[in-house]
Amino acid sequence: MIPRVRFDAGVRAPLLALVFTVVLAPCGRAQTIPRSQLAGVSQNLAGTQIDIVYRRPSARGRELFGALVPWDRVWSPSADSAARFTITAPIEVNGAPLAAGSYSIWAIPGATEWTMIFSTVPSVFHTRYPTGQDAARVKAAPEAASSLETLSFYFASADGDSATLRLHWGTTAVPVKIRARRP
Repeated sequence: MIPRVRFDAGVRAPLLALVFTVVLAPCGRAQTIPRSQLAGVSQNLAGTQIDIVYRRPSARGRELFGALVPWDRVWSPSADSAARFTITAPIEVNGAPLAAGSYSIWAIPGATEWTMIFSTVPSVFHTRYPTGQDAARVKAAPEAASSLETLSFYFASADGDSATLRLHWGTTAVPVKIRARRP
């Protein structure tokens, strides 16, 4: 026989709240779908593996650059966490050297010129730019592009030891030249 436990009225409400929190609440959270989906893109250049992992925010009718994303301020082209850029060997990004390793990607958008930043802190929340930890900063010219609802990184071209990586969101695309460095 199972013993019967009696609780007085003052204990029942907190006990029910505890049961709900421990047992039922995780079930509700498990069904929440993030608005910015996890994505990745990879490219091999002359034996150098390049991987980018990021979260893809959507425009949802918002004005993007110069509004949601202010001009001339550091911004993370990813949601929830900064985009992670990993390379297995040294490369050049728009002519600047970048050693093998993992980095976070940041940008300073401008109306006519962007600064792309590769930070030595690879895992960081997307609003906490790690000041003073830059491995490389390069300039890039934004281009008008067809409208793209969800932010994307992609390799627009790849040939032998070089490729063009594009950051594209809304009607703006920012190309960055990448070249594998020869030993």
